[in-house]
Amino acid sequence: MRRTITTDLLAFLLFTSSAFAQSDAGKSEIYTERYRPQFHYTTQKGWINDPCGLVYFDGEYHLFNDHNPFGLGIPGHLNHPSKPPSRWSHAVSRDLVHWKELPIAILPDKLGAIFSGSGVVDRDNIAGFGQNAIVLCYTSAGIPFSQSLSYSTDRGRTWTRYANNPVVPNQGIDNTERDPRVFWHEPTKRWVMGLHLRRGHARFFTSPNLKDWTHVSDFQHGSIHECPDLFKLPVDGDATNEKWILYGAGFQYFVGTFNGKRFTPEAGPIRGDFGRNFYAAQTWTNSPDGRRVQIAWMAGGRYPGMPFNQQQSFPCELTLRTMTKGIRLCRSPVREIERLYSETFTLKDKTLKPGENPLSKISGELFDIEMEIEPENVAEFGLRLHETGITWAGGKVSALGCTAEAAAIDGVVHLRMLVDRTSIETFANHGALSITSFFMPKEQATGVELYAKNGDVNIRSLRVTKLKSSHFPACE
Repeated sequence: MRRTITTDLLAFLLFTSSAFAQSDAGKSEIYTERYRPQFHYTTQKGWINDPCGLVYFDGEYHLFNDHNPFGLGIPGHLNHPSKPPSRWSHAVSRDLVHWKELPIAILPDKLGAIFSGSGVVDRDNIAGFGQNAIVLCYTSAGIPFSQSLSYSTDRGRTWTRYANNPVVPNQGIDNTERDPRVFWHEPTKRWVMGLHLRRGHARFFTSPNLKDWTHVSDFQHGSIHECPDLFKLPVDGDATNEKWILYGAGFQYFVGTFNGKRFTPEAGPIRGDFGRNFYAAQTWTNSPDGRRVQIAWMAGGRYPGMPFNQQQSFPCELTLRTMTKGIRLCRSPVREIERLYSETFTLKDKTLKPGENPLSKISGELFDIEMEIEPENVAEFGLRLHETGITWAGGKVSALGCTAEAAAIDGVVHLRMLVDRTSIETFANHGALSITSFFMPKEQATGVELYAKNGDVNIRSLRVTKLKSSHFPACE
């Protein structure tokens, strides 16, 4: 096994010297490539998928990803004959918008490749790794899979493996048990871990010290598959009325209660995103202002001829709102997106008739578009851009072939769209549902059209804001 790891490290060094040590001209092209997203996170080179280890510490948001630096295909486990073993890439940001890529954080070891997991900040040195240690809990993808720890005491710049890994051995349910989600539960003074055992089966553990874990309960439902996340939020901003949210990689969430050992659902599963490209969402557990911020892998995008493969969704703040059909988990792009704002066009109380386009003079690639529409007298309205777009008709919103219920609330439909070079994220009714979609842009398609069909529509408000690239200047 030592020989395997040594060979892996040697291959990585050879790859970095040839692929990353570019000429100055080559370096200047990074982040300007034709299909490079301009405000969604991508690694400079190679493949990334699940977001992992999301923590905030000392002014920085940390983002790790399952990563293949050797090529553009998804990585595998250590014993996979044709795929490089996964490891964790690492990036930091001070504002969730501008990201700085750091060296790879965790390499495969004798226990296996490094699959998805989570992170915490141990402020009170409960684990004994050091005051304010950042502790990562991840899957060691060997045969069978198990769960391990690594920690850092220098702001995440270097990492040390826990000597007694794994901390959770395979449970004997499935050889590929994975994706540990760890957080601190203050009422019971215990660390909690949610673990995917197999499709439809999550297991919960508790620990006094992050090292010794006890199985306390199971949760089984077909919608729970991979990458569990569990957290609480106030309902309608009321800190005296909190509910817990549980979901898996497919983002079908449950609303319920959690007593430190067992999750009890009260509603769900409720589908949160209706697009084809939203998977394995995770949240930062300790944002300095108390926000619960979520990011996901925009799985399935295509980037022909690019040095990278796959992107992350734009970070969104999560809130719980009471709506007509009950409590809903709402997603809204983090306010820091305003740091990218450029020109803005607005309309208020405008009647749009068929054949009119108030946005005919606007063109560009990157947009944040928000509107409130009163659709009572129109059969269909929509927005076209990049030769694609979104449509609302008959109480449903559609984007790039995906459709979701989005009935007017008190006569008004609220829509927001984030448009990047290769993606559109659509949020309806204040983010109660979303459609996350990848698309291939057309070379000259930069115009924007707002239209109405078979009737007039009243535009209560409209804002079209052009965005700047988040890559320049890069986060320092």
